[in-house]
Amino acid sequence: MNAEASNKQPPVLEANQLGVRLGTYQALKELSFSVAKGDFVAVVGPNGAGKSTLLSTLLGLQKHVHGELRVLGKEAKDADPGKIGYVPQIKTLDRRFPAQALELVVSGMRQRWPGRVAESERRAALDALKATGAEHLATRAIGELSGGELQRVYLARCLVKKPDLVLLDEPATGIDAIGEADMFLLLETMQKETGMAVVMVTHDWYASCHHCHKVLLLNRVQLGFGDPMTVLSEDNLRRAFGHIGHTHAMNVKEAVKFHG
Repeated sequence: MNAEASNKQPPVLEANQLGVRLGTYQALKELSFSVAKGDFVAVVGPNGAGKSTLLSTLLGLQKHVHGELRVLGKEAKDADPGKIGYVPQIKTLDRRFPAQALELVVSGMRQRWPGRVAESERRAALDALKATGAEHLATRAIGELSGGELQRVYLARCLVKKPDLVLLDEPATGIDAIGEADMFLLLETMQKETGMAVVMVTHDWYASCHHCHKVLLLNRVQLGFGDPMTVLSEDNLRRAFGHIGHTHAMNVKEAVKFHG
């Protein structure tokens, strides 16, 4: 499902001239975009562009200076956290903590570490792990998981709540190419089944074009929002990044054609 199939429903996210200030620093300004149920949106921009600030704001952790931002029909700070799933790029969990993967997933339901796992929670956690291809990791110690395995478990932790909105911060970090392809296939499948909206911060232009319905291109201000092949033009990328470096020698259309 994408926006065309859900255009009569209220947006999952809606920003109108959104601005965010961190102290005296204007981190974001003049953002206006809308995310519908079933949309898969990539947020792309250079380091320091405000991508992480935007995620924090969507999570209700950052106050915005001016403009409007509604998340799941409410102001971001008042949105139901039980309807929002989040997978951070940097996992702050101490890998030496003596816990199993299943307990990590259950912590996503409780928003705290479980002292004892109820049978209903165990079944829900196993279902989420199965959906992410990680059911076999349920009893593994978190310290024994590879980067890709841990990412799958964190994704299960996010999805166990059956959220309406999923926020992903560089989800391919620590995953090999095969694991990344599996993850995107999983997300696309779950979108079709549940209609959840996904907003993903990424540096991967090819993934943005190949998997996402829309792209939000940032460098503190909004440089484009809409169809990936249009927004990620060479001119827009030069405006965002200042140059097309050696790793970006091909424009996006050529890259998609090359890969696919």
